[in-house]
Amino acid sequence: MNNSGIVRIGMIGLGPRAETLLATLFLMQSEVTAICDLSTEKCDKILSLLDSKNKPKPAVYQDYRKLLSSKEVDVVIVTTSWNTHLPIAYDAMCAGKFVGIEVGGAPSLEELWRLVYAWESTKTPCMMLENSCFGRNIMMVTRMVRLGLFGELIHCQCGYEHYIADRLVGEFDRGIERVFHNVCRNGDLYPTHGLGPIAKILQINRGNRFLTLTSTASKARGFAEAAQKRGDSRIFNEGDIITTVIKCANGETIVVTHSISLPRPHSLSRRVQGTRGIWIEEAKSMYIEGISPHFQNIDIAGNPYFVHKWSSIDDFYEEYEHPTWRDFRNNPVGGHGGSDTLVLRAFLNAAEKKEEPPIDVYDIAAWMAVTILSEQSIALGSAPVAFPDFTNGKWIRREPDLSID
Repeated sequence: MNNSGIVRIGMIGLGPRAETLLATLFLMQSEVTAICDLSTEKCDKILSLLDSKNKPKPAVYQDYRKLLSSKEVDVVIVTTSWNTHLPIAYDAMCAGKFVGIEVGGAPSLEELWRLVYAWESTKTPCMMLENSCFGRNIMMVTRMVRLGLFGELIHCQCGYEHYIADRLVGEFDRGIERVFHNVCRNGDLYPTHGLGPIAKILQINRGNRFLTLTSTASKARGFAEAAQKRGDSRIFNEGDIITTVIKCANGETIVVTHSISLPRPHSLSRRVQGTRGIWIEEAKSMYIEGISPHFQNIDIAGNPYFVHKWSSIDDFYEEYEHPTWRDFRNNPVGGHGGSDTLVLRAFLNAAEKKEEPPIDVYDIAAWMAVTILSEQSIALGSAPVAFPDFTNGKWIRREPDLSID
């Protein structure tokens, strides 16, 4: 940290996501002291953005290893292409740099194990910058779960459903890696936006864990149609709808849906259901036993039965709003409705205090493993596939995670 106690940041990978995060960092107490990208054009663009805000000029690198050796960098934010997140994070941890990585699926289980071993040997933290864990509604629902309003949790749903096929197909010429994953692979390539918050609610890796999954892919038509409109006859392996079912050690089930190639509005499709209540995000509705409206009716045989009515999620903010959002909601600043600010704040606070981050390497490994395991299950005809236990049994006695509660 510099003399004023501000964490000094090195940014590796300077594409559009880095620009969004940088815009949020401008609203916070932070100092970018180094940037790195293979493209000098991208480096120049970030330098101009920093100059427009009268920020000090950072050191510029094309080799990220040189950035990692800088004594002027305390933490590293990695926003490179998907296949390079984990190797760069590994090198950063070995260099003693607290690292934050952007979201995505993992290329292999071996890369995830290396990340786990790096943490266990160096004790240098790594955090996934999963902003969806810090959204207003999900933080309130998590708090309500911890307060017992949902009873015992039984089933959850989540996903990433967002039509971006036309945009991705247009990125072939620019060599954007994400589109090539959809050409070559068939699985849930982007699981963490939906699954991360659900995993936190279910205390995965802290008294619970993912045991097995099965995945099924539909036929692939959406990407091909988007490509044909551009005169491209390329074949895509990625199914239009990938449906994954996860079984947890404590008996809960999770349905995860991935769909980015069929026209539809954006949704993370989240649902949380327990013995006393249910939340359905897309419907903006909740039912909590003893709070939501219900009344007794009589059927034609004279037998009584209960009719349950949905409550609007708006009805719960006054009493159950998460304290973080109670203070933040009147002036949410930063990308993604303020959740970028909250995830970066959590990252920098953990770095400044030298604490474990709220999303750690075991979370990263479990969430990102869904991509590889879903591919395996689909290739085996939707056969069950076992999750590795990245904690090596520590999940049984790890303390509950209260960092986002």
